[in-house]
Amino acid sequence: MNFQNVEFEFSAGVAKQLPKSDVPEIVFSGKSNVGKSTLINKLLNRKALARVSSSPGKTATVNSYRLTECRFIDLPGYGYAKVSKAEKQRWARLVEDYFSANRNIRLIVQLLDMRHKPTADDIDMLNFILSTDYDFIVVCTKSDKLNRGETNAQNEMFAELFAENEIEFIPFSAMKGDGVEAVKAAIARAVAES
Repeated sequence: MNFQNVEFEFSAGVAKQLPKSDVPEIVFSGKSNVGKSTLINKLLNRKALARVSSSPGKTATVNSYRLTECRFIDLPGYGYAKVSKAEKQRWARLVEDYFSANRNIRLIVQLLDMRHKPTADDIDMLNFILSTDYDFIVVCTKSDKLNRGETNAQNEMFAELFAENEIEFIPFSAMKGDGVEAVKAAIARAVAES
C-alpha cells in the first residue's frame, strides 16, 4: 500500500458536510492531545499534513486525508476540559453521526497514552468500539517518554487490562519510529480486505 501519495481532502464540522463514503476509511480516535496528528504525519512521512498543536482540543472537525487506496479520518479528540459544554456536545454529536452514517469503516485506530492508565473517556470509547463489528487496533503513543522500567510496567498494565477481550496494543514512538511498521501493516491488511 502506498502511504506517500496523500492530500488533505476535507474538514467537516457537521455530519451533513461528510462526503459519500466511497473508499475504505481508517479512523483515528483518541483523547485530545494523545498524538493523533503526530501518528498520522508519521505514517504518511509528512511533517505537518495533519496539524499538530501543543494545546489540546484543536481538532474540532472530522478531517480527511485521501490516499490512493483509502482515506484517513481524524476524529475530534475527546475528554478536553477547557472547551464549552456546547462545543463538547457538538463534537460528540459529530462523532456519533459519523459512526451511525453507514460509512465504509475498515479499521479504527484507537490511541491511548502509554504513560497513563486509560481514562474513563478512553474506556467508554473502547467499550463503544467493542460493541460494534468494526476491526480495531490500540496504539499506545508517547512510548519514548518512558524509561525501560516504566515501559515494562506499562506494558504489563495494558496486557492485563486488555487480556479479557484479547486486545492487542502497539507501543508507538514518533521520535524513534517504534510501532510505525506494525500500524502500517494493520492498515494495509484492513484496506486489502474486500
